[in-house]
Amino acid sequence: MTLSISKVSEHCGLSIDTLRYYEKIGLIDTVPRGLNGQRRYRDEDLGWIAFLLRLRSTGMGIVDMQRYASLRRAGHTPDSLVPRREMLEAHAAAVALQIASLQENLLLLQGKIEIYRQMEASFSST
Repeated sequence: MTLSISKVSEHCGLSIDTLRYYEKIGLIDTVPRGLNGQRRYRDEDLGWIAFLLRLRSTGMGIVDMQRYASLRRAGHTPDSLVPRREMLEAHAAAVALQIASLQENLLLLQGKIEIYRQMEASFSST
């Protein structure tokens, strides 16, 4: 089964222009076209797009995503697999640091909120 670009856009939340751009810059492999010349996305394309969206949501930049996509196109060889794993390990470490920082910030905010609640309670009890 294949989907049109408009259906893929609805499915993944990327605009049609963004899907075309991703294909143009090599994030998405060239999408096969139907007899009418329109792009026809396959299930594996949707899986790849979903992975790209995950990478983007974790803060990976376009240049790194392009490098990863290029390595992926090289196939399952040591020259491709090792750098892909290393990229993901480095990115996972960066995400872990961001999470730790966010957790610290959350604790700070929760502490401040509790101080304000206590201050408000002192006004309402008088």
